[in-house]
Amino acid sequence: MRRFGSLTTLALALLITGCSLPPLEGRSQSQALPAAEARNTSLGQSVDAAVKLHAGLTGVHPLTDAHEAFAARVQLAQHAERTLDVQYYIWRNDITGHLLLEALRAAADRGVRVRLLLDDHGVGGLDEELAALDAHPNIEVRLFNPFVFRAFKPLGFVTDFSRANRRMHNKSFTADNAITILGGRNVGDEYFGATDGVLFADLDVLATGPVVEEISNSFDAYWASASAYPIASLVKAPAAETVAAIAAREALIDRSEPAAIYKKAVRELPSYGALIRGDLLLIWAPAHLLVDPPAKGLALAEPEQLLLHHMNEAVGTPVRALDLVSPYFVPTDSGTDYFVDLARQGVRVRILTNSLAATDVLPVHSGYARHRQRLLAAGVVLYELKPEPGEPVTKPVRRDDGSWMPGGSGGSGSSGSSLHAKTFGVDEERIFVGSFNFDPRSARLNTELGIIIDSPELAASMAEIFEKRVPLSSWEVQLDPRNGALQWFDAASTPPQTLSVEPGTTWWERAAVRLLEPLPIDWLL
Repeated sequence: MRRFGSLTTLALALLITGCSLPPLEGRSQSQALPAAEARNTSLGQSVDAAVKLHAGLTGVHPLTDAHEAFAARVQLAQHAERTLDVQYYIWRNDITGHLLLEALRAAADRGVRVRLLLDDHGVGGLDEELAALDAHPNIEVRLFNPFVFRAFKPLGFVTDFSRANRRMHNKSFTADNAITILGGRNVGDEYFGATDGVLFADLDVLATGPVVEEISNSFDAYWASASAYPIASLVKAPAAETVAAIAAREALIDRSEPAAIYKKAVRELPSYGALIRGDLLLIWAPAHLLVDPPAKGLALAEPEQLLLHHMNEAVGTPVRALDLVSPYFVPTDSGTDYFVDLARQGVRVRILTNSLAATDVLPVHSGYARHRQRLLAAGVVLYELKPEPGEPVTKPVRRDDGSWMPGGSGGSGSSGSSLHAKTFGVDEERIFVGSFNFDPRSARLNTELGIIIDSPELAASMAEIFEKRVPLSSWEVQLDPRNGALQWFDAASTPPQTLSVEPGTTWWERAAVRLLEPLPIDWLL
């Protein structure tokens, strides 16, 4: 018994003494490529004429197709000459995750400086690969709000919950400070349409012009922040035999049939190479970066510094229409008040979120479900995405005349769909694309990034999607006029039908949501 007590005391002592992060002294310092030098790179020159022609405007190209979104990142890595600054919340240990890591390594082999900043919560199983990548003389990897206990990261939520519960949700991929990609997609097979499982219907944009330097400045701030730790201070440099094993594993993945099929599909996209040739169709419009300060990751940011505060300033108050797409929609009482007030003032409010059958986070659905009846009673239109195969509903495609319309494929092979895009349109005049979910976690805990684009063309295309595509790919939640109970209208069925039970769900899922609804857990969602 005494021996057990001694071992327990020793374990607790090791836990207490071993849970501190390493010091940041001696960490290298670096900045984005200066704008003047960026213009002299191949990427800078490919867009320079158009940037000058549209002075002060940002050129954007919606990456609506999952394969195109992957191809654009690969192209930027392949054609970068000076720098790659890459920032993500999730980087999967899967086929596309490894292919993109290899693209970064190949760029570094050509002399490109690569800075890779990843949230530590989203890189499970990649410690060895990332440490090996960091050993490259042209690559540095940093982890945001890292966990000290590498073998079992959840222990960090016990020893340092306040910090570990705050994550870096930003997503950007910037080459030579000339062209960037930002939006909702993480890096992984489900985000790029290379999986037979759930495909996250997603959206991000390729952008050039003034907003790129804003994103580079934001990256520099995160890179130098008190939350960004060099992976070398947390993970041992891999031994030679480990590096050899990693290389063999990477080669096996690269030669695999799924990777070959995927790379072939990417090469055959019509837009492949258009970016580098300088003939990629871009929409030019005023755009403004919205980003949380990195201090939010340590709960040190003031409310007026947060993205949500600046979003209110940039977007203003809708006067005609608000179309919102948010996979994790937890409006809280105050957010519900906001939507209710808009609807009562005559603003058309339409919201698309995941159905219970499509969501991958059941507790989040409970944080939304408790507000449905009040929203509907005020006239807010609620759609819940069906978990069915097919083209994601949030993806516009370009017509032959250059305008945008609903449609587009999210990639083949998916057996289901789950919403992951984060976007909204206001008054058919401007649109937001980024990482921000309409939930307390995005507002108060995670750091977020996105851009407001003052483009009636993009905003109108989003409104058209709500008119034509969303009703066919979603259930519209309604109130039964007889008793006020919830019902789900399916416009795509033949004939259209109205369901009184939450479709596509089991009794225990519905019971779990009901049990969670009264709990005061919104702040965690």
